[in-house]
Amino acid sequence: MPGPTFTPCPMRLSEAGFAQSTLPTRLCDYPDWHLGRERYGVWIIEIESPALLAYIDKARQQIADLLHPQYRRQPHVTLFVCGFEQPQHHQPDDFTPQALQAQIASLKPLAPSAFELYASHLDSFASAVFIAVEDPQASLAPLRQALGQGHEEIRYAPYVPHLTLGLYRQRIDAQALRQRLGALPAPPSTPFRVSRLLYCTYCAQELFGPLSERYRMELPNTSNSGIHAL
Repeated sequence: MPGPTFTPCPMRLSEAGFAQSTLPTRLCDYPDWHLGRERYGVWIIEIESPALLAYIDKARQQIADLLHPQYRRQPHVTLFVCGFEQPQHHQPDDFTPQALQAQIASLKPLAPSAFELYASHLDSFASAVFIAVEDPQASLAPLRQALGQGHEEIRYAPYVPHLTLGLYRQRIDAQALRQRLGALPAPPSTPFRVSRLLYCTYCAQELFGPLSERYRMELPNTSNSGIHAL
């Protein structure tokens, strides 16, 4: 998830050149980032698979000593980072209602259908441990392209589809982290189905707060297809 808690470095633990240790997240307000703005918007894919949700809970428990315990954000895959909700565009990372409507209008002609993603393996950025997500049908790229037509994405590193387990609260040597993650069971091998796209916001002053759903786009093969304001 975007914000000051994440290093812009896209390097992953599984890649050569990863940082020598993790980067703990500082618990503070980050006023220079939010500038008094309250809500931050993102398009996400929610996780509905019971098997994957159970795995996430168990994995978090097994590395709980490394992670901030206050993380309350629902399991999800970030699809597109929009920025701070504002009535008018003043800052580069502002996101207006008009931009959201333009994104929705760009998605509609695609008429995307439900698709499947795979939870691949445990990995880590310098600041967060995550489950890597594979997209064998290349379903994410056209969705991101359509959203980008309505608003330029707020992004400081290449897009990596993933499912965050939590943010680090302490430094741990990279080799020790590899051993810890390598000792955990692998994620479920069965794919998880994506049946809707959600536009959500979270409180910018609350680092690990929950996502609040604002718009929903149901994908075909589910009931009540369409986009709904909540």
